[in-house]
Amino acid sequence: MFRLIKTCALAACVAALAVPAIAQTKWNLPAAYPADNPHSVNLIAFAKDVADATGNKLQITVHPAASLFKAPEIKRAVATGQAQAGEVLISLHENEDPMFGIDVIPFLATSYPAAKKLWLASKPAIEKKLASQGLMLLFAVPWGPQGIYAKKDLNTIEDMKGLKWRAYNVGTSRIAELVGAQPVTIQAAELPQALATGVVNAFMTSGSTGYDSKSWETMTHFYDTQAWIPKNVTFVNKAAFDALDKPTQDAIVKAAAVAEERGWKLAEEKAKWYLEQLQANKMKVLPPPPALKSGLEKIGEQLTADWLKKTGADGEAVIAAYKK
Repeated sequence: MFRLIKTCALAACVAALAVPAIAQTKWNLPAAYPADNPHSVNLIAFAKDVADATGNKLQITVHPAASLFKAPEIKRAVATGQAQAGEVLISLHENEDPMFGIDVIPFLATSYPAAKKLWLASKPAIEKKLASQGLMLLFAVPWGPQGIYAKKDLNTIEDMKGLKWRAYNVGTSRIAELVGAQPVTIQAAELPQALATGVVNAFMTSGSTGYDSKSWETMTHFYDTQAWIPKNVTFVNKAAFDALDKPTQDAIVKAAAVAEERGWKLAEEKAKWYLEQLQANKMKVLPPPPALKSGLEKIGEQLTADWLKKTGADGEAVIAAYKK
């Protein structure tokens, strides 16, 4: 009898050891920006929210600073299942679909409320395109308004002629072309080195990227043109998402909604702070002179027309919804 009880107890122990307390799933989420950048901070908070909501059943590791994949490679890595989730500057992929570049049309949406309205107008089309690539959109978070960094006074667009201009998407390359500057493709993680070595001597980006790359070490001016408010989008591999149980899927969707709201709030709060930091480091932070502003607005009209030609009826529908 004792032997039977002992045998049963041993069998129960073996069975208990064979079934883990929690079946854990681990995901990787590559991102392109430094760990202390607001986008990365928001992603880390998102990952924690998911872990907390699932009792650590799903653990998402954020890999900032292009440490797992370089910025242009992230989207493909997630689509092919090399990573389960990722965050990208969506306009990096405008060559695939012009809809991905709607938020970098100069002077189309120049305030956070306008940028949010533009996002809501374009979101269904962007979701549909991502879905066709095996990706599921989770959330979008804006950067600060874009301005021009330079090493000299810029009074008109003619003063931009011949500059070695950092380009990182279709729009910034096209601006270079229209003002007679020389476009040089440089992603955010490579910008500090490009500035230090003189590969570029002018660029257009947010206060935060200027701060992250210590632009004051090589640049003297920041013209606060507020040309556009680009966005990063975070998405998951749809097959990886579908493999999760329903409570875990719900936890991700809920955490994503919280991350989007938190990210927009954080972006707006930090935009002013970043410009203050540029000034504290002896950079001139200036409004664009009237002639420069009007020249850039004309470029904006040209780029809007270019974009509408590429997108046709779909683009016209989105712009009409935005302007309602």
